[in-house]
Amino acid sequence: MSISPRFLDELRNRLTLSEMIGRRISVQRAGREFKACCPFHNEKTPSFTINDDKQFYHCFGCGAHGDVIGFVMAHDNVSFIDAVETLCAEAGMQMPKPDPMAVEKAEKAKGLHDLMDEATRWMQDQVIQPQNTDILEYLEGRGMDKVTRANFRIGYAPADGQALRKYLRAKGFSDAQMLEVGLLKDPNRGAEPYIFFRDRVMFPVCDRRGRVVAFGGRILPESMRPQTGKNFTPPKYINTADTPLFDKGRMLYAESMARQAAREGHTLIVTEGYMDVIACNKYGFKGAVAPMGTALTEDQILVLWSMMVDEDKIPILCFDGDNAGRKAASRACERLLPLLQPGKSARFAFLPEGEDPDSLLRASGAGGFKAVLSASLSLFDFLWITHTAGRDLDTPEARAGLTKALQKQVSVIGDANVQRHYRELVRARISEKFFRPYQNKGGLRSQGSAPKPKSSIRLRPPLQKKNVLSQRILLASMINNPALYHKVEEEFGQFIINDPAMERLRQEIIVFLGNDDALDTASLSTHLNSCGFEQEMHDILNESVYVHAAFARIGAFETMEQGEAVKNWLDLYHALQGRETRGEVCAEWKTAFETSNEEQEDRLRDWVRIKNAE
Repeated sequence: MSISPRFLDELRNRLTLSEMIGRRISVQRAGREFKACCPFHNEKTPSFTINDDKQFYHCFGCGAHGDVIGFVMAHDNVSFIDAVETLCAEAGMQMPKPDPMAVEKAEKAKGLHDLMDEATRWMQDQVIQPQNTDILEYLEGRGMDKVTRANFRIGYAPADGQALRKYLRAKGFSDAQMLEVGLLKDPNRGAEPYIFFRDRVMFPVCDRRGRVVAFGGRILPESMRPQTGKNFTPPKYINTADTPLFDKGRMLYAESMARQAAREGHTLIVTEGYMDVIACNKYGFKGAVAPMGTALTEDQILVLWSMMVDEDKIPILCFDGDNAGRKAASRACERLLPLLQPGKSARFAFLPEGEDPDSLLRASGAGGFKAVLSASLSLFDFLWITHTAGRDLDTPEARAGLTKALQKQVSVIGDANVQRHYRELVRARISEKFFRPYQNKGGLRSQGSAPKPKSSIRLRPPLQKKNVLSQRILLASMINNPALYHKVEEEFGQFIINDPAMERLRQEIIVFLGNDDALDTASLSTHLNSCGFEQEMHDILNESVYVHAAFARIGAFETMEQGEAVKNWLDLYHALQGRETRGEVCAEWKTAFETSNEEQEDRLRDWVRIKNAE
């Protein structure tokens, strides 16, 4: 029985995933998510998470992942239809009636899938035939050993254009079916139809369920090809055209493998071709995918984002380091911008000139490729470099032109919230690069580049650093529990941080929370990451900080008594502030003594008398 995707979407939308799972196992709220001990493997510490907003569950222990239908199938040990029927009863929906046309279409598709699988197995077998030892040697020389060939089902299509056709006909498949999936070509001149892929290394392309739906064929090296005597060089790659099973613009090579890798914590990496993906996998970069002979399309970008499990692991797009690679990156950027959503973006990595991931990995190993990925640029940083590289920006007119160009480009972002943050980032970056804060020596406050928030909180300049851990705890508490902000707004505005990067982070938090009514962790974290605070966030939001202060953890403001969380924050703040104030006074005494500033000395003596009286 075939059930339409629209019906299944409606079913999922009517159900709350945590509620459905909570009827079967014990779950506990953890911030905006739920946690439980995984029902699919034995564990004592919960690693099974449930996200109602995204409608999926994921176990970081065993990798189990899916939606409400998949959970019921796995937990209740029932078929897909039985799971849907059970959930329909929960949602108050009627099971759809069987559609004869849909049933016929599903049966036809199954026959085509069977054909593609049979063809794949036959081509895999050709690699190890005695007459094809040179093919086997070539593949192994390119790093495609037995395990790699099995994982990617790599095969060989012989030069004989009838061999595969005869084999498939003997298995009961018709020429019409072979034509429909793009394996067979009809010359339309009364001649026999022939197999499209001949004398090529074959790369099966699978759908998200791992079923072969298309092929890519790579030409053999010239030394292995027969001499035709014609002045003609065949294309390096040929691919299956669109078929009932395959839509080239909507699928990615190795998509099903990369989906599983993303669930296991791997970052998604977009490369150019089949060999790049295979090399990445061999060297441990399991999240690699590739478009097939075209630039990355809008639909493929959406597919890529649908594969993400962890929003902190933003997909990385790899490009050649030459001018062509930069132009390709610019085109990808143009496609990405209108589609951007909260938590959905991409980074840009540029390979050394003349290298691709395959060649770089073989020459420099995993370390060389990892260095390229580590140097990847955020989408905004790529935009900035694109607009500023080699450009004279010494005049106000040039800077105004830069601002206009950047604001125009980010105006195409469809999501209003994301666009607003990009516009803010443009203003902040322009201010940072071209407008230095005025430094005076009379004790007056410098004017920073950050816009003034709605609140009256004064952004204080950094003073002496005394307790890095305490500062990080206070910052982590605010990032993970933004609802705390209005409870300690004045204190957070007077918070003293000497580290310049952390001070900028504090100021950006105030700007965002002072201007945004939606005080949620996800929006704040996304904004801070987009402002270039990835490293600071990494340093602050980790177990080495949380172990010293439970109230700094995400969701603490919801799970603890609010008064207790606020008290813990204020106690630490006042303890830290007292230490910082004493350090500040010592520094002022030193300055007053060295400059013979009698007025400053008198003020400090008054401060000491007050403190002694307390």
